[in-house]
Amino acid sequence: MIRQNKIAIIGSGFSSLSAACYMAKYGYQVTVYEKNSTLGGRARQYSKDGFTFDIGPTWYWMPDVFEKFFADFGKKTSDYYELEKLSPAYQVYFGKKESITIPDNLEKICEIFESEEKGSSKYLMKFLKSASDNYDIAVKDMVYKPGLSVFELITPKTAVRVSQFFSTIRKQVRKKIKSKKLIQILEFPVLFLGAKPNKTPAFYNFMNYADFVLGTWHPKGGMYKVVEAMVSLGKEMGVKFVTNAEVNKIEVNADNNVKEIYVNNSKVEASLILSGADYHHTEGLLKESYRQYSNTYWAKKTFAPSSLLFYIGFNKKIKNVEHHTLFFDADFDTHAVSIYDVPDWPENPLFYASFPSITDSSLAPEGKESGTFLIPLAPGVEDTPELREKYFNIIIERLEKLTNQDVKESILFKKSFCVNDFIKDYNSYKGNAYGLANILTQTAFLRPKLKSKKVNNLFFTGQLTVPGPGVPPSLISGKVVSDLILKTRKHERII
Repeated sequence: MIRQNKIAIIGSGFSSLSAACYMAKYGYQVTVYEKNSTLGGRARQYSKDGFTFDIGPTWYWMPDVFEKFFADFGKKTSDYYELEKLSPAYQVYFGKKESITIPDNLEKICEIFESEEKGSSKYLMKFLKSASDNYDIAVKDMVYKPGLSVFELITPKTAVRVSQFFSTIRKQVRKKIKSKKLIQILEFPVLFLGAKPNKTPAFYNFMNYADFVLGTWHPKGGMYKVVEAMVSLGKEMGVKFVTNAEVNKIEVNADNNVKEIYVNNSKVEASLILSGADYHHTEGLLKESYRQYSNTYWAKKTFAPSSLLFYIGFNKKIKNVEHHTLFFDADFDTHAVSIYDVPDWPENPLFYASFPSITDSSLAPEGKESGTFLIPLAPGVEDTPELREKYFNIIIERLEKLTNQDVKESILFKKSFCVNDFIKDYNSYKGNAYGLANILTQTAFLRPKLKSKKVNNLFFTGQLTVPGPGVPPSLISGKVVSDLILKTRKHERII
């Protein structure tokens, strides 16, 4: 048992919600402060005229991580929301009337591969065996480490796979697969890690296991149902949530402990601070002498992309698309250069579209369609209404051409969200959407630390620290930092 201690959590994204639940379970009095009017951080929801959109994440992968989270509290996901496995999982367009639809089971996926490239299914199964083994190591063990030491990575299981950390997904995939379409499908899952396939260690092929074996799921009502579930669980555990509550400053005393925080410019006392807000922004709330990482440090880091997003209500059902549809009819490497190498708006962007109302009729009025569109962008690029409109027209025209239908005249409304909004709404560094890319030099103990080195009772969680970007890693990050807090403050245990 732990003596009652007050902990203030900054932000209410998935990592903060996860940590709030665990810290309440461990006996802390927890208050979550969210600057926006609704909870969920980047996973908010937008509703208009009977249409509902997830503003942030739209993919539900790695369902075992969600089940593990709720099981830690004696619960199941089904206690809070209903899951449906998508069949098919998603569709990928490579050109006009040229697409591959990924089924919801491995046998059918192998048939798709074999029809595209003879002999490829045999290599796919070998590839997925490696991916399965890596998934067991990574998701069941490695990602639950706090990123304190290189020895968290060096274990008997990882030692025999050390070569996979110094090779890349791109080399692994292209060793045997020749079809450009299949290559793009196999390289696509690492985009969830925020890095290019030629910079992502081959060990991360476990994302392909998540894709092809564990499958793609949909929570009925949208991803925001997961946020609502975690908030409900938190309230059951005694967590207090405060919205429209912006943390303006963190004060530290002479003993290098947080003395108080200022919320909406009013003083709030807390014995411990945990920030799930942007790491760079949080350190900016401290006096400079208490910051661990300089602006030069952040400027040298490789960030995952930002995004231009559109939320669109259509007055008809959209044809020739699936719930998740990827448009890879443009050159990936050229687009990637504009994100990672020479930051600029891409001339011919890849993009992704989600039409959740295909699966879930609650997300749009009858006979109509809700659509979310996403273009990956470099963080920090110029963001103007004119640029947003230019790229909106580009992707809508491509959608019409590739799917052989007219849709522009069927648009009832659209709302956009881009770099400036990520900065305004989330205090996001350069308006990044996904945090730090998971490349070798930013893996595990090489990421910003969960615990401040300069302030004793200040901790961090979320996509800029371990284990990395994505919704499942955020749930894990909340647990890992909570366990680290317990370990760090073990003197508070009552024996």
